Amino acid sequence: MVDLNNANWSMDGDVFKVLINGEGQHSLWPSAQPIPDGWRQVGPVGPKKDCLDWIKANWPDIAPLSIRAPIH
Repeated sequence: MVDLNNANWSMDGDVFKVLINGEGQHSLWPSAQPIPDGWRQVGPVGPKKDCLDWIKANWPDIAPLSIRAPIH
């Protein structure tokens, strides 16, 4: 398993943004890079740890929306 807190992400600096796609999946993205098609920005822009903490707190079910069972 890769430890994302220690991975080398500094190719574009040390500031990141949190993205989400139409399936509700989240991604940590270098802030200097353009947002890819199909994604939009949510959450903080800042240090990697802050973004990863936000993702952990706000993405409790990593299953894509299309396969999640409806909640009644």
